[in-house]
Amino acid sequence: MKVDRLEAIRHHLYAQGASSMDALATLIGVSAATVRRDVQTLEQQGFVSRTHGGVRLIGKADVEIAFEVREQQNLPQKRAIAALAYHLVEPQSSIFLDAGTTVLQLARRLRLEPMPLTVFTNGLRVAQELMGVPKLKVTLIGGQLRAENASLVGPAAEAVLGRLWLDKLFLGANAIGDDACIYSIDAAEASLAERMIARAASTVVLTESGKFGRRATFLVARLVPSMRVITDCGVDAARCRAVRDAGVIVTLADPEPGDAAGRCSP
Repeated sequence: MKVDRLEAIRHHLYAQGASSMDALATLIGVSAATVRRDVQTLEQQGFVSRTHGGVRLIGKADVEIAFEVREQQNLPQKRAIAALAYHLVEPQSSIFLDAGTTVLQLARRLRLEPMPLTVFTNGLRVAQELMGVPKLKVTLIGGQLRAENASLVGPAAEAVLGRLWLDKLFLGANAIGDDACIYSIDAAEASLAERMIARAASTVVLTESGKFGRRATFLVARLVPSMRVITDCGVDAARCRAVRDAGVIVTLADPEPGDAAGRCSP
């Protein structure tokens, strides 16, 4: 599929910086003509520029490219998850949106269909997405910049959270283990996420099905009955059942072609 080829090209250029057209054609297993068309698409999107016989990334920071690559992975599932999460947002409430790529899709839905809200976030991309949207009061909390995720973390960010009380937290997850715990790959993000959960009346975890059955280095929190999980219908049935057995509501988003609304499965 074209989307998969574009993602493969971006991954390769992120790792190598530049490549010949022939090398890209061999990597993907398509004709030189197909690669040229794919590169033209990426050039129109502003990701690459063509050189004599090759292609290279344009002048964006490597970490920004890495975030954009992750943002595009499993995009239909992320959009369907975000569509269901949108219906859990209540007008006139205060919410926190973390810096994850699935939560970013919820921010994009709020941009399309805004409602009166007070929004806090530690995600630079989330704040950019919501900048200037009517009805939204958006606060980007301070902290130390974690470039890998375009997020703000650390003691200063945690101190801000200590002065807030939130109606609802929308939280991404690097991994959800078979022990029904949320994990993160970064210590500072794990610590901040734990603080977010403590300062919110309820937590909604937005995560793709591929994050289940995995563990990362740093524990965030155990899933408890006051939480809700929204994932896609690709989740392993036994793992989904184990989370539900812990008293956690699990909602499955089923993206249909051309439909960003998603469908809810029991």
